[in-house]
Amino acid sequence: MSRKLHPTQEAILRLLEDNVTDPLTIREMQDILTLSTPSLVHHHLMQLEKKGYLRRNPNDPQDYQILGDSPERQFAYINVYGLAHCGPNGSILDGKPIDRIPISTKILGFKAAEAFFVKAKGDSMVEKIHDGDLVIARRQNVARDGEIVVCVNNGEALIKRLQKHKNHVILVSTNASYPPFIASHDFRVEGVVKGIYAYLQGI
Repeated sequence: MSRKLHPTQEAILRLLEDNVTDPLTIREMQDILTLSTPSLVHHHLMQLEKKGYLRRNPNDPQDYQILGDSPERQFAYINVYGLAHCGPNGSILDGKPIDRIPISTKILGFKAAEAFFVKAKGDSMVEKIHDGDLVIARRQNVARDGEIVVCVNNGEALIKRLQKHKNHVILVSTNASYPPFIASHDFRVEGVVKGIYAYLQGI
């Protein structure tokens, strides 16, 4: 960590790390740290985010990622999202994660802060991806032709193979029973799929 932290910020960061699988509320952190008001906790959380130690979901204060850059950090907790309906301007990454899974940072090949899991739904991507599989993606808004992406199309969160054709994008399923279709006007890439993990019971 390159930027010096206030003692309260160090204490909050330790609390966040110790409770990453069961996040505390701001009120709970206030009580544990015996701070006078919740706004003090909020202030220090904003400072941690500003200094690059934390990434928070603005729509859910209990959804956060610790952006530790220490070479000793051997694993990270990665958020798992479901393929829920997002609405016309939404993102699956704005929603509350359904779980967090520890994963070795050595196998990612990119920064853990850029990673997220999606729980696959349906059979449109078999034999590549099966219902209930955990798909790990790298958070980015652009993708190359032929890459499998997590995307939003017509307000729906999808996993599809992307094909670029002149002025439009085609979304393709690996299951031939599902015909390809042209991406809608609200299409956007949320991330590029980097790995697939078989269905895990209980997720």
